[in-house]
Amino acid sequence: MKQLVYLDNAATTKTRPEVVEAMLPYFTEDYGNPSSIYEFSSRPREAIAHARETIAKALGAKTNEIYFTNGGTESDNWALIATAEAYQAKGRHIITTKIEHHAVLHTCEYLEQRGFEVTYLDVDEFGVVKLSELEKAIRPDTILISVMFANNEIGTLEPIREIGEIAKKHGVLFHTDAVQAFGHVPISVDECHIDMLSSSAHKLNGPRGVGFLYIRTGLKTRSFIHGGAQERKRRGGTENTPGIVGFGKAVELALATMEERSRTETALRDHLIERVMREVPYVRLNGHPTRRLSNNANFAFQFIEGESMLIMLDMEGICASSGSACTSGSLDPSHVLLAIGLPHEIAHGSLRLTLSEETTMEQIDFTVDCIKKIVERLRSMSPLYEDYVKKHGQGQNA
Repeated sequence: MKQLVYLDNAATTKTRPEVVEAMLPYFTEDYGNPSSIYEFSSRPREAIAHARETIAKALGAKTNEIYFTNGGTESDNWALIATAEAYQAKGRHIITTKIEHHAVLHTCEYLEQRGFEVTYLDVDEFGVVKLSELEKAIRPDTILISVMFANNEIGTLEPIREIGEIAKKHGVLFHTDAVQAFGHVPISVDECHIDMLSSSAHKLNGPRGVGFLYIRTGLKTRSFIHGGAQERKRRGGTENTPGIVGFGKAVELALATMEERSRTETALRDHLIERVMREVPYVRLNGHPTRRLSNNANFAFQFIEGESMLIMLDMEGICASSGSACTSGSLDPSHVLLAIGLPHEIAHGSLRLTLSEETTMEQIDFTVDCIKKIVERLRSMSPLYEDYVKKHGQGQNA
């Protein structure tokens, strides 16, 4: 049986055994509804409070500023829609970027259909927001800026502190989608002047189906899901106690291992990038060369289709992605790669490899060896590649 090499941790991560163990009692023993008043419900209620406290401390936030949701998509929707509704008397203009996750972009499109105006900022060739253009885009009727902390496809870390400072200076609310960043890089909501922040447990070895939205005290953001008094009357629905407990445990473990994990992943990532760039011709590294998530490597291979590469990698037991898991199966090239200036034909040849602390050097070398063979095989069937080599000869990357 061939080995499994899982290199799609930006899509989802393995739930850690310690997290599962922490969750189990709340399925079969302490299964009471935490909103009930009898004593049997006190332990699940206390467990939720403990998880909320753990997450708040990780951000330098107050416990009453953490609202549990079913994941990053709901949190993004809540931040944008409820804020737009609450502050529309002040203005109906929102600023975001062209490389956001679709949970933000599609929500912005929804708001545009309801009379709001959205400015979609360009980014540079590395996927970094241009601060001068951001500040220039702010108008008297601007009510919200939403910029992701780290890009889910190319791994670029945005200048969040500087963006927060600009937002604060102009009296504009600032939301960041930190789904890929929380638990992987240090985040302080006060230092970065963040008013709202979205996160999802399954991106940091927690369970699926649970996330949170941080909402700074004083914001008049409205409720998003109606029907109950849970989450301080802002998000109705019976609390997912096992999921919330698992999220808290995952955060606790992520914080304890963050420094060592980042160091290990960075070394593996850099080795992966170095080998691919040196040994495979006509390939480009997407995203910022240094200001990127420690576990992310994204390449664009000329003269091949990324989907074909994914299928052939899968045959070798390697799990990878050509972009966001939310757009798998789409025939369109990544909107992120188009936004950083890649032409359609090169954007179609993208490959995202995202590591974990369990990834080994042997797995990285095996993957690179497979990529080399697959790229060579696919290019041998490409008339475009054959014509290019005839005209220009075999080349190497700059």
